[in-house]
Amino acid sequence: MAVLATIGAIDTGSITLKRWGVLGSLTCPGGADGCDKVLGSAWGTVLGQPLSLYGFLAYLAVLLLALLPLVLRGESRSRLASLSGWGLLLISTGMAVFSLVLMGVMALKIQAFCFFCVLSALLSLALFVLSLLSGEWPDRGQLVFRLVLVALVVGLAGLGWAAAVDRPAGETGGRGVPPVVTTVSTPEAIAMAEHLTRSGAVMYSAWWCPHCNDQKQLFGKEATDRLTIVECAADGRNSQTERCAAKGIQGFPSWEIKGQLDSGVKSLQQLAERSGFKP
Repeated sequence: MAVLATIGAIDTGSITLKRWGVLGSLTCPGGADGCDKVLGSAWGTVLGQPLSLYGFLAYLAVLLLALLPLVLRGESRSRLASLSGWGLLLISTGMAVFSLVLMGVMALKIQAFCFFCVLSALLSLALFVLSLLSGEWPDRGQLVFRLVLVALVVGLAGLGWAAAVDRPAGETGGRGVPPVVTTVSTPEAIAMAEHLTRSGAVMYSAWWCPHCNDQKQLFGKEATDRLTIVECAADGRNSQTERCAAKGIQGFPSWEIKGQLDSGVKSLQQLAERSGFKP
């Protein structure tokens, strides 16, 4: 279980560092587009942090609980063995159930394949099976009750979260079409958008990317209409995937200003400084 938890921690930790911009691109078996689509979706962020961060913390907890009985000796080991067993079982149960919810979201809502996400789900299920088989459970009734209780709580909370994150109907124009920009542009935002376009600046975007929508909302509707925006998603309207691949776009949104690429949501002040715009 410690070995599997270590693999899971590396998996989720790498994704988290990539989302934070610490690591560069990750090779995703099955295609980088699917991983980017899943990890960059509205379900890929919780409380402003990558969902993978919480997975990393869960794997770290499993790793510590799995190692404690191996490190301690004597009376402390016997006392903690039972607590560690229950902790491993309940945490891995919650991880497995939540992973199933995420697999459902990935298949039914996002409709993309992410190798790292599937790997994490398989590791969670393996940890649950191992914790169930390796523990000593003299009271089977108590075991079943706790498992069902944790599964119900995590399952209902996960489904509620997934439904709440999902955009209400009518907010987008349909599959392949980005959400409507609802904010009003200031005269300065419009002037900067026109300056960016004149100077050849390009924003690389994907219709399903919530951070791309955040970037557009900073500009406002009128200014966004004046920007040069390239759709990179293969299933997006007016898609230019070959152009995005040729540029080596790894995340969304990505800005190309004066021949330099930079990913992530940028404030209007940052864009003004990098493009040489004078308010």
